[in-house]
Amino acid sequence: MKNELPDLRMKPLALTPGQAHSILLQQTRRKFLTSAFGSLGSLAFGLMAGPKLLAATGPAGAPRASVPAPHFRPKVKRVIHLCMAGGPSQFETLEFKPVLEQNNGKPMPESFTKGQPIAQLQGKSLRVLGPQFKFNASGQSGLEISEALPYIQQVADEICIIRSMVTEQINHDPAHTFFNTGSRAAGYPSMGSWMLYGLGSMNDSLPGFIVLTSAGGGQGQPIASRQWSSGFLPGKYQGVKLNSFGEPIYYLDSPDGVSNECQSEVVQAINQLNEAHANVVDHPDVADRIAQYELAFRMQTSVPELTDFSKEDPKTLELYGCKPGDGSFAGNCLLARRLAERGVRFIQLYHRGWDHHGGVKNGVKNVARLTDRATAALILDLKRRGMLDDTLIVWGGEFGRTPMAQGSGRDHHIKGYSLFLCGGGVKSGFAYGKTDDFGYNAAENPVHVRDLHATILHLLGLDHERLTFKHQGLDAKLTGVEKSQVINDILA
Repeated sequence: MKNELPDLRMKPLALTPGQAHSILLQQTRRKFLTSAFGSLGSLAFGLMAGPKLLAATGPAGAPRASVPAPHFRPKVKRVIHLCMAGGPSQFETLEFKPVLEQNNGKPMPESFTKGQPIAQLQGKSLRVLGPQFKFNASGQSGLEISEALPYIQQVADEICIIRSMVTEQINHDPAHTFFNTGSRAAGYPSMGSWMLYGLGSMNDSLPGFIVLTSAGGGQGQPIASRQWSSGFLPGKYQGVKLNSFGEPIYYLDSPDGVSNECQSEVVQAINQLNEAHANVVDHPDVADRIAQYELAFRMQTSVPELTDFSKEDPKTLELYGCKPGDGSFAGNCLLARRLAERGVRFIQLYHRGWDHHGGVKNGVKNVARLTDRATAALILDLKRRGMLDDTLIVWGGEFGRTPMAQGSGRDHHIKGYSLFLCGGGVKSGFAYGKTDDFGYNAAENPVHVRDLHATILHLLGLDHERLTFKHQGLDAKLTGVEKSQVINDILA
C-alpha cells in the first residue's frame, strides 16, 4: 500500500570504516542524490541545504528516544502563539482610557513624552487621539473589551488580559526578535526552540515547532525566518514553516513510479553514508541530519493527513468561518487545533496586518474581521474537546501603539501595552496591571517580555533559571542575565 510506511530502523552498516571513508572521499552526497533522484532525496537535500528545519525524532517503528523531564509538574503541554504582527493598538482592542477620550485632539502632556523613545513621531507635535471604538463590559467577569472584537468579547470569561506589558525594541523586526528570543541581537534561539530543547517532541511524525502565516487588514510587515530559528541550539529544535496555500511543504509527494519501499532504501543508504561520515568527523549535526531524513520520510504520510479537512464537521468550519486551505488566519487557527491534537509542542501563527500608522479605526475594523472570530473559535473548540486546560494561548503583538495621533493612526509604543493569555494554568476573566491615565507608561504591575517568557516556561514545568545551554562559555537562557520573574498573580 502506498500510504503504509516500511520500517526505517537502521540496518547494520556492512562496510568497514576504511571502506566507508574511501567511499566518502570518492562520492559526494550531491553526486549520490543525483544518481538516486527520488523525490524524498530532493526533499531531504533541500532541507539540508537551507536552514536546519526539521525536529529530530527516533526511527519509525522504534520507541521514541528519551526526552528531557520537566523541572516540576507542568500545567500545560503545548503553547499556541497567535502573533498579531504589526502591533495592535491596545486603545482600540483591550484597554479603555477615558482620559484619552476626554482629551482627544489636545496636546499630549510633555511630561510623559520628553526624552522617551518614539518611532516616527519624534520631534513632531504630539496630540492625543481618543479611542476609536466603544468598550463593553463583557461576560460575567465584566472585562472591558472593544466592540471591534465582538467574538473575543464572547469568550471574555476565558481570557486573562495583561495591560502593563513592557518591551525594549521600537521597530518591527527587532521587536519581533526580542519578543521571540529575549535578545536584541539576531542568532539567539526562539522561545519555541527553547521549549523543544527543554521538553522534547510529543510526536514522531511531525516537527515539534510549527509556524503558519497569513496577512490582510493593514500594512503587512515581513516576518523573517530568524523568528523561529534555533539559534545556537542544535538544529533539530528549529521551527518549521508550513505553507498556508497549496502544498504545505514542497516536494512532499512521490513522483509516479517511485514507491515508499524505494524511498526507504534511499534514506537507509544516505543514512549509512552519514553514519560513516559521523565516525570520521564526530559532529552532532550529522546525527541531526540522519533524523531529518527519517522525519521527512514519515511526513509524507502525516502531513497530507494533517491537512485533509474532509472529516471536519461542517459546524466546526462554520465556527471558524473558513474554507480549508484558503490561506486565511481562520484556516490556520483550525490547522493549529489539528496540530495541537497531534502533539505539536509549539504552534505559532503570524497574522501580518496590525500596523496602522494611519486610518487606525478602519484598519483595526478590517483586520479584526479576519482574526477575531477565528481566535474565539479556537478557544471554544479547544474547550469543548477538553484541550484548553492543557493548552496555553498567547494573543498579542510585538508592541503596542501610542496614545498620541499619527494623523489618523498611531505610532509604535513599548512603554505599556496589552495582550491576553488563555487556557491552562492562568486565571480567566481577569485583568492584570494597568498603565497611567494617558496609557503611556506601565503604572501598576509592569510585565517585561522576559517575565512573560519566565511565566510561559513555568506553565510548561520549566524553571527559566535552570533551562540553560552552554554558549560561548556562558549558561545562556531564554530570559537572559537580567532579573526576570514568574507572574504568580495571574496563575490559577
